[in-house]
Amino acid sequence: MAKVGIIMGSDSDLPVMGKAADVLEEFGISYEITIISAHREPDTFFEYAKSARSRGIKVLIAGAGMAAHLPGMCAAIFPLPVIGVPMHTKSLGGRDSLYSIVQMPSGIPVATVAIDGAKNAGILAVKMLAISDEALEKKLADYAANMEKEVKAKDAKLKEKGYKDYNN
Repeated sequence: MAKVGIIMGSDSDLPVMGKAADVLEEFGISYEITIISAHREPDTFFEYAKSARSRGIKVLIAGAGMAAHLPGMCAAIFPLPVIGVPMHTKSLGGRDSLYSIVQMPSGIPVATVAIDGAKNAGILAVKMLAISDEALEKKLADYAANMEKEVKAKDAKLKEKGYKDYNN
């Protein structure tokens, strides 16, 4: 049974939203991914959001551009956490999406990541699930330690090329 639902309004969002799926796969978390338009198929959307919890979904990640109603409407219907991913848009560079998602009315929160920040949305979903899963919490600690190792390895390469350390 899927623990995370990833939804987007268009297949053009998949290159970005697929990054959330990649993160979930890396952590071994089951997910479902689908295209649903809150505007073009409202009945389908409402049924999806209303039935998500009964399907085992614990967190929804919703990506949207322009009018960006998908994450907010999910938060209005789905009782558990919703993470909004504002999509980059040609007209306003994604600021329109960001403002639509982050400016929710009181009582209807949407955790919002950066424009095109689906990777962080995936990580945030993992962190939410790790609250009640010690094994997942350990995987997150290992993930953070790996990132630290990667940064140190990159720094070591700089030193090998003769760049000065901040202490010198």
